[in-house]
Amino acid sequence: MHVPDGFINAPVSAVAGVAAVGAVAVALRGARRELDERTAPLAGLVAAFIFAVQMLNFPVAAGTSGHLLGGALAAILVGPYTGVLCVSVVLLMQGVLFADGGLTALGVNITVMAVVTTVVAYAVFRGLATVLPRGRRSLTAAAFTAALLSVPAAAAAFTVLYAVGGTTDVPIGKVATAMIGVHVLIGIGEAAITALTVGAVVAVRPDLVHGARGLTAPLKLRVGDALIDAPAAHEPAPAAARSSHRKLWAAGLVTSLVLAGFVSFYASTNPDGLEKVAHDKGIDRKEEEHAAKDSPFFDYGVEGITNTRLSGGLAGVIGVGVTVAAGTGVFWAVRRRRAQDPDPAQAAAVTEPAESS
Repeated sequence: MHVPDGFINAPVSAVAGVAAVGAVAVALRGARRELDERTAPLAGLVAAFIFAVQMLNFPVAAGTSGHLLGGALAAILVGPYTGVLCVSVVLLMQGVLFADGGLTALGVNITVMAVVTTVVAYAVFRGLATVLPRGRRSLTAAAFTAALLSVPAAAAAFTVLYAVGGTTDVPIGKVATAMIGVHVLIGIGEAAITALTVGAVVAVRPDLVHGARGLTAPLKLRVGDALIDAPAAHEPAPAAARSSHRKLWAAGLVTSLVLAGFVSFYASTNPDGLEKVAHDKGIDRKEEEHAAKDSPFFDYGVEGITNTRLSGGLAGVIGVGVTVAAGTGVFWAVRRRRAQDPDPAQAAAVTEPAESS
């Protein structure tokens, strides 16, 4: 659903850009409360994984494909504020390096693909978590539903922006019907990927999953005819936890590299939902040439390499590497900023005037 330059006029694109900057600023502040020394590297990995999986377009209808948006996945794994930052990093890397999504439309893309998907998905997820029984199955079901609904919500958000600032005269009702209809189908794929990924991480390290905190049912012991809560399990030793964390991070990075560098060659070549609707309805009549068209990685290839498989695979590997480096750098910086912030209780104690004796 990467919106190219020329679909939305300059004034609306500018307003969306301001909104995106504001949302990222709020996310940077909120992410300080979500990130610690364990989750900061995980957040960078989540961004790289989203980049990799977005290269895997899957067929959803005749002549149409879809790909992961990633807002729901990021919000559940690392928190909603950090999730907005994860998807924003991915969109920035894609726009600058691979000319995927317009640069003047970057604010539109962040608003639609990062902010709307994350906010809607996390709201749905937390709402379901309060009514469903606590446990891994309920967690996975909530993740599936949240991801499913986040995709048509993003399509509806694009439709609203197009209704206000579209550059072509197309009946908005037809745009809304086509966009939401096809993205409901794409949402099924998004939901399956999100549920499988969240379930896999919860199975090995539930303590690292932001959305799983407080949602796992306590172990019960039968004493006579009554069930009582079992004593809380001791946390793993710091050395064991660090080793497990490194293994999870390494496994996630290898998976991302394999998906982007090898599996992406077998992805569907059909246009995605927005591209298909834009072509069928005439939205793309005023599409503009991308400002990064001279990038050596234009359109997910490497300039000078004629072998299509090698070129695309190498571009995917480079993309994963750049995204994990950029994302991890951003999240560590946010984490360090949190560590430098004074403790509110201590600050209050320092500023409170001493009582007179």
